[in-house]
Amino acid sequence: MGLDNRIGKKFLHAGPGFGGSCFPKDTLSAAHFARQLGHEFSIVEATIRVNERQRQRMIEKIESALDGDVDGKSIAILGLSFKPETDDIREAPALAIAQGLLDRGASIRAYDPAAMADAGRQIPDLVLCKNAYEALTDADAMVIVTEWNEFRMLDLDRVKEVMAEPRMIDLRNVYDRRRVTEAGFQYWSVGR
Repeated sequence: MGLDNRIGKKFLHAGPGFGGSCFPKDTLSAAHFARQLGHEFSIVEATIRVNERQRQRMIEKIESALDGDVDGKSIAILGLSFKPETDDIREAPALAIAQGLLDRGASIRAYDPAAMADAGRQIPDLVLCKNAYEALTDADAMVIVTEWNEFRMLDLDRVKEVMAEPRMIDLRNVYDRRRVTEAGFQYWSVGR
């Protein structure tokens, strides 16, 4: 599939699951259409289940990084849109993850270069911040959910200085583990 230029290798990386306006809707539609015809489209049904489960797994990964309990913790979510360079939050993994953490008692400080207004309307309990560093201030953990280029270029010394605890949960694998741990962070990624 990675050799098909309509899909490409970029969309096959490990991460928190897929979102957006097309693929989630299309997979649900294909599965529904097959069921109406009396068939099970097993691979599509499995894809839908795995995508839903992946969001829950990311919440569990964040909980584990915070010693098994997020209640009362401040978590910085970097990236709310389903992919970089868009304000589209339809089926965005970040929103499901943020809501799951809020439901478990965490407070969420969030930043996205484009999707703040819509995300704030959808989840009013998010504390929306003007930039990544404001979101990271006094955070017990940072969670990178959307791979915006500006998140790849964070000043890690500054980040470490403003955070309460230097924990990075990189759900898009944008950072090199060695670089981050040498900068003094605890680091978690996906599928490595």
